[in-house]
Order: sequence, then C-alpha cells, then structure tokens
Amino acid sequence: MSDTYQPDGMAGSPPRLEVRDVTVRFAGLTALDAIGFTVEPGSVHAVIGPNGAGKSTCFNVLSGVYRATAGSVRFGEAELTALAPHRIAALGVARTFQNIALSPRLSVRDNLMLGRHRLTRAGFVAAGLRLPSARREARLHGERVNEIAAFVGLAGRLATPVGLLPYGVQKRVELARALCMEPRLLLLDEPVAGMNGGERREMAELVVAVRESLGISILLVEHDMGMVMRLADTVTVLDFGRRIAGGPPAEVQDDPEVIRAYLGAASGSGEAAP
Repeated sequence: MSDTYQPDGMAGSPPRLEVRDVTVRFAGLTALDAIGFTVEPGSVHAVIGPNGAGKSTCFNVLSGVYRATAGSVRFGEAELTALAPHRIAALGVARTFQNIALSPRLSVRDNLMLGRHRLTRAGFVAAGLRLPSARREARLHGERVNEIAAFVGLAGRLATPVGLLPYGVQKRVELARALCMEPRLLLLDEPVAGMNGGERREMAELVVAVRESLGISILLVEHDMGMVMRLADTVTVLDFGRRIAGGPPAEVQDDPEVIRAYLGAASGSGEAAP
C-alpha cells in the first residue's frame, strides 16, 4: 500500500454530518424511528445492530436512495433529505455496498474511472472528438486513478477484469472506486463481509490508512465487532429501527440495552453475542 495518494477534492476539512430525528416508513411499517447521531469531521463513526435493526435503511437515506418520512440530514450547510443520489455524491459523499456493485467484465482501471465520472468536465462532443481539453482531462483522471490504485494496493491489477479477481480484492476495488470520487464523507457498508481473516485485517489496515492519510470522515456499518471496536471513535447502536445507545466503543459495548439486543439476536440465530 502506497502513501503517496493525497486528497484532491474539495478544500478544507470535511463538514459535520448531523442526522436528526430521521424516520422512515414503508406502507405503515416503521423502518427507522426518529434516530439521530453526529459524525464529527475526520472521525470514524460506526452504526451497528442486529439484523433488521435499520442499518441499511439508514445508509440508503444518507445516500439518497430512500427518502426520509420525517427528520433532517445535514452535511455542513446542505440538507440531504431532498436531494437525489447524484447531487449528494456531488457534495462529496461516496458509498460502498454490502454486495459488490462493480462491472465484472471491465478492468480494474475502467471501474475506477467510473468513479471519476462526477468530476469530468469535458462534454460528450469534446470527448467524442478527442479535443485537446478532453484528452488532457482524461490524462489527469488516469494519473489520479494510478495514484489511488497504488494507495489501496491495486497498482499491479489495473488491467485485470474485476470478475477474475478474488472476492477480497474486489472489495478493495470497490473502496478504491469510492475514493476516486474524492469524497469528504465515505459510507462503508459492511466492508469486510464475506472475507477471510487475512482479508479482514488488510481491509481494516486500509480503512485506518484512509482515515489517517486523507482525513476524511468515515461512517461504517459492520457486523465484525472486533473491527468496530478497534477502528471506531464513536458507535451508534440501532435495534428495530430505534437508536438504543451511542458513545465510545468501550462504553457502548457494556451498555445493558446493547447486551440485551445482541443476546436476543443470538438466541434466535445461534450466534454468540459480542
């Protein structure tokens, strides 16, 4: 992993993300019930909870996939709840997905270039005619992709079709594509899901490097409690769409409500509580 990559997006530290009293209902079913939390600039904030707690719904609201029934989501001065996903992305919010959302037949390079799309200024005609301005912009985007690929350890795989890569490497490609958007807030949806122990450690080290080297804010949804406790500055716990606890990892881990929520989930699934 290279340490030469530096952020090249909007200047200044990332703004605060403030989620206030967000409620989401689907046909009378309450998926989120007036939840709230704050992601401080440059911090790692984890959202955890048993299956069905509302974590993915929360991410879908923040990225504009779902509309909140009530409440507010502010990223700096911008209110996100009324914005389409591409407008939220334009503010510097990038997301990875629990299930890999890459183009398997395209090369790693081409997948990463897709992440540069929102930053492209050359129009369709200029690009089609390969005008000097479009060629210059394409060269600069290509150089940036090379830097990001080196940062995440993909420099030697840029020409490889993504579908031929091991699962753990594909997850790194997805993270690299999100970084290609030059985010100020990175939403990571279960970044180590399905990985083996070695892949989990590598991804955890990469998340640490992103935070320390780039200074961007990270909001993390993850079931790996060991990873959450090591990486997160603050943890928010959801259960049945409600926020039941929040604070430093060690404090949340010992919260009686959190213990009850996970013990209840474990008794129904056969899993051990954290």
